[in-house]
Parts: sequence; C-alpha cells; structure tokens
Amino acid sequence: MDTIFALTSAPGRAGVSVIRISGPGAFPALSRFGLSAPEPRAAALRLLRDGEDVVDQALILAFPGPASFTGEDVVELHLHGSPAIVTSVLRMLSEVEGGRMAEAGEFTRRALENGKMDLAQVEGLADLIDSETEAQRRQAQRVFSGKLGEVVQGWRHDLIRAAALLEAVIDFADEDVPVDVRPEVHELLDGVAASLETQARGAAVAERVRQGFEVAILGAPNAGKSTLLNALAGREAAITSAVAGTTRDVIEVRMDLNGLPVTLLDTAGLRETEDEVESIGIARAKARAEEADLRIYLLEPGEDPRIDLREDDIVLQGKADLTGDPEGISGATGQGIDRLVTRLTDVFSQRSALVATATRERHRVAILRALDDLAQARVLLRDPAYSEDLIAEELRSAIRALDSLVGIVDVETLLGEIFSSFCIGK
Repeated sequence: MDTIFALTSAPGRAGVSVIRISGPGAFPALSRFGLSAPEPRAAALRLLRDGEDVVDQALILAFPGPASFTGEDVVELHLHGSPAIVTSVLRMLSEVEGGRMAEAGEFTRRALENGKMDLAQVEGLADLIDSETEAQRRQAQRVFSGKLGEVVQGWRHDLIRAAALLEAVIDFADEDVPVDVRPEVHELLDGVAASLETQARGAAVAERVRQGFEVAILGAPNAGKSTLLNALAGREAAITSAVAGTTRDVIEVRMDLNGLPVTLLDTAGLRETEDEVESIGIARAKARAEEADLRIYLLEPGEDPRIDLREDDIVLQGKADLTGDPEGISGATGQGIDRLVTRLTDVFSQRSALVATATRERHRVAILRALDDLAQARVLLRDPAYSEDLIAEELRSAIRALDSLVGIVDVETLLGEIFSSFCIGK
C-alpha cells in the first residue's frame, strides 16, 4: 500500500499548517528531512532540513498503527503556516519512494477500510466538517461518535436472535420442539419495527437540519416581503421599491436562527398579471412555497391568504408601521421581528426534537427497506401455513438492509460519492 500525504489544514497563509503522512512508509519518510520518528504520541520540536538548508522548525507527532486515525502508521508535521514552507515540504515528500499525494477523502477511506470507523461515522465526519450551526454540529457529532452503529447493532442482535430461533425449528424439523418460538420471534420483530419507524420519521427531520429549513415569505406585490427579508437577514439582500412586482425570482438567504440552519425565500408577489416574466416569477414562488418547510404570509388590509395554509404557517399583517396594527410586522421599523424569530425558533426546535440517530436520506431508505422485509415476515409469522425458512429469509433480507447503513456489506457503489465530498487532507 502506498504511503500518502497531504495538507490537512486549510490552504493559504496561517499561524500553523498541518501535513499528515499515513502508510507503511510514514516513519521512514522523516529521513528525507534528516530525522527519525519521535516516541509514539509524543510531540518533538525538530528542524526539517533539505540537505544543509533548514526548511522549517516543526512540531512532529508520531502515531503507530493501529492506534491512529487511519489505523496505519501516521506522522503529523505541524509547520509554520507559510505557503512556501508547505510547498517545499510537500515537494520533498513527493520525492520519497512509495509516497504520493492523498486523494480526496483517502485518509478517512483508509480509516473505514481498517475498521477505525463505520460508514455512518464517515458520513457523520463529513457533516461535522460542513456544519455551520450548533444544531448541525450536535447532530453530526452524534453520528460521528458511532451512535447509529450502536443502534444498528441492537437491531441486528434482535433480528439475528429471531432468525436463530426460527432456524432451530428448521434444524429439528423431524423432532418435537418443546417450545413454540413464534411468540418470542413476534415480540422481537415488533420491538425492532417500532424502533425503525421512529428512526425513519426522525431521519426526514434530520435531513432538514443538515440542509437547512426553508421559510418562504409570501404575499401580494408590495406587501413588504423584501423589506422583511432584509430585516431578518440583517443586510440588503433583496431590492426594495414602492413599485409593485419588483421581485421577479426567488431570492435565497441562509442564516443561523438561534443555532438552527434556515434559508429564507423572498418570492414574487402573488397576483394576476399578463407580464410574462412576472408570471414565471409567480409560478416559481408558488412551487417553492409548496416545498418550503414553513410559509410566512404578509396580508394587505382586507385580504385573505392566496394559498392553502398548513399547520405552523404564519399569517401576519404586513407594513404595520403604516397600518398601525400592534400585532402586525414591519421590516422597516423592526416591529414584530423579535416575535417572529421566537415563533420560527419554537417551531423548528420542536421539529428538531424529533431527530433520531439516522440523519440522511440513504439511512431512511435502508430503514424503510428493512421495515418492508419485517412487515412481510410478520405477516408470514401470523399464518402457521408458512414455514419458518420463508420467515427467516425475510429476516436475513432485513439484516442486509441494516448492514448497508454501517458498511458491513458491500457498499462500493456508495463510497465514491461519499468520499468525493471530502477535502484532499481528510
């Protein structure tokens, strides 16, 4: 296996830059700098030399495998964060026999292949690196710590126990089995199915935490939608004008709403129009409003909402600075903004409380496959006419679906897509 190396900290000038080396030649590679490996997991301050020339003074850490991130011998060079120093050190490492630059996500892929983490933890690590809000960080950390793997192991244990009971009946088909195993099998399957259903519901919410909740601001033209968006975003993100129909497309602004990721959508005003461009904008507004997690509708005096309201949708009197409505909202003066933010936070906090351990659409699909197999097994189990081997096969299919969550079975088709989202140094 090649020895790989890469810059693992952000590129560019910094206080410190870190280069990681992993593989069988990690420790010998230090000889290129005129050094030997320091004591395991002990930091050593050493001069890196290129012949007689001093390249840098670096802090060197050595992690013998398997007690390392990748499970292989690993060396980390903590350099002064000069692009020139980093370039020189990478050039020297490229001259080491058997060494090469790491590909995107290759350190983490080796950690997976060497059993240092499961596939769900890999995804959790990717989400942790990409997290922008506190809710995203907490969710990613939970997956990265191996919680999903622990849950899957519990499901597998119960399903394997159920399958073993059924197979015991098969093995002793010609003898009298003193105990009817079906009631215990039914109890095990009911427990797993209930837990899977909870996780499937929570996965849909978790996906929104990963991607961000969408809030569409709707209303008639010139109802104050763009002004409200700017007030919530704290900047001039959308053009505001007294001329109706200024907004022709959907304007998106991402923000951190008390630790929750939210994307605000400013949309074209809803009205009948013969303007072709405005009509396209209104159609897009309606389409995005249907997909949004929550809608804010700004009313004009005497108007009824032009959409079918859903639970949690918020209807407010817009331009309260002009109408004098104490319960209304005004992006121009800030009236009602705090109440709106609190209400949005409460709604999304309640939804986030439903988040379970599964966090991705891939997880949800695998769980639903397992639920389908368990549903079929439970139907067969209730009918004495069906043999235990048919039920056991359904359980084995459910176990395979769950195994795909953590990479116990072949998931090669998933790996390229997952690791392509990683940076080179991870």
